[in-house]
Amino acid sequence: MLTRWGIRLASSLIGIAAGLLLSSALVSKFSISATALVEATLIFWLVHFVIQVIALRILIRQPSISLAGLLALVSTILSLVIVNVIVSGMSIHGAGAYVPVALIVWITTALADTIGSRMIRDRRRA
Repeated sequence: MLTRWGIRLASSLIGIAAGLLLSSALVSKFSISATALVEATLIFWLVHFVIQVIALRILIRQPSISLAGLLALVSTILSLVIVNVIVSGMSIHGAGAYVPVALIVWITTALADTIGSRMIRDRRRA
């Protein structure tokens, strides 16, 4: 069980860090320093987790797959706003830059979670 949680945590953190790095390379109005990348990844994970738990457990009684995906995208945007305020080495210039950065981070996190789930499934079979 501990291994399963470790894989999920590692895949989430890797997905967030990859998304932030990719956003820095692709979106001109987004910049992040190396130390801010580490801070932003950890804070983003924590904020995103709290928002997801609150939204899924309290606000939404019966989530569908499409609603869960939309909720993940909205919580990604909210997490980026909060992290941008907290982490000094990260900056997003303009409201229009939040959308592509959020989409990139959302996609990389979803891919990392899919890979992590596949790793867990493969471990169960072995």
